[in-house]
Amino acid sequence: MPQPTTGRAAPRPAPVAEAAFFDVDNTMMRGASLFAVARKLHARGAFSFRQGASIALKQARFILRGENLGDIHKARDEALALAAGFLVDDMTALGDEVYDEFIASKIYPGTRALGEQHLRAGRRVWLVTATPLEVASVISSRLGLTGALGTVVEQDAGVYTGRLVGEILHGPAKAVAVRELALREGLDLRRCWAYSDSFNDVPLLEAVGHPVAINPDARLRAHAVRNAWPVYDFRTGRRAATLGLKAATVSGAAYGLWRTLATLRRR
Repeated sequence: MPQPTTGRAAPRPAPVAEAAFFDVDNTMMRGASLFAVARKLHARGAFSFRQGASIALKQARFILRGENLGDIHKARDEALALAAGFLVDDMTALGDEVYDEFIASKIYPGTRALGEQHLRAGRRVWLVTATPLEVASVISSRLGLTGALGTVVEQDAGVYTGRLVGEILHGPAKAVAVRELALREGLDLRRCWAYSDSFNDVPLLEAVGHPVAINPDARLRAHAVRNAWPVYDFRTGRRAATLGLKAATVSGAAYGLWRTLATLRRR
């Protein structure tokens, strides 16, 4: 016999309180996504060869030594100047092109695998990056993640004004954005993870209960060791050898040594 109903809807399951937050540049991908956007704009004739050479130099320095606040601020100012008058819809389309042509081949498989593991465990996964939100959202979507937090550029009638809404999402601003997201989404940051390569992101890493250093710069590596944080290095053995075998893990160093010995043996 069917049971009588009370007329009340079944209780909705409580939202998952755990999530993971990933920096993008040198964490999820090799290099800087913002510079990839600038490179694409240059290909469209948005700025001069001299400006393009300046951006390329900053990208090379970024890959070799990690984030530098001076370069970040200069890249921000250059990008904002270029964005003025650019259609928002065009930026989203450009984000797809940038992903296919520059970013897809630079994604670290190890970092991507970590994000996928969190998704399989039922956690939400966000990117947190200084890259414009429209481009960050494309990267997140293409990787199958939950969403993205990025720098917001002011719009007027579907056109960028060249001014920021708030500040560039970098350093302490990332921690502020993640805390605001946690309040909106009902996340318990003590049960969340954060991943970054840069000492500038220590405020973000310290905002969660599970901070992890990935491909860390020297200052973040030292900070992670002092605080017993996990350290993962997904850079290739060739890159580790080029940088003087700075790889954090024993496996990374061993791989670089093995490649060197194998080359010598063949010769």
